[in-house]
Amino acid sequence: MQVLKVSARSRSTAVAGAIAGAVREHGRAEVQAIGAGAVNQAAKAVAIARDYLALDGLDVICIPAFVSVNVQDQERTALKLTIEPR
Repeated sequence: MQVLKVSARSRSTAVAGAIAGAVREHGRAEVQAIGAGAVNQAAKAVAIARDYLALDGLDVICIPAFVSVNVQDQERTALKLTIEPR
């Protein structure tokens, strides 16, 4: 399973579809976002994905955590959202 990386310019509905697909296929999804705009889009995507998955009878939760990532040889702090069934 790959980590879905979200930017401030990501379409929240497209990310939501990717989250829903990952949960259906792998049983969970991981999303990473760096910066306020990206975190906003990621949070909206999780809310939309919950609606998509509810149609399949799945109730999912979101577990937030901070992670360190390397971006262009610099260490940055990202927000990681793990989405999995309740």
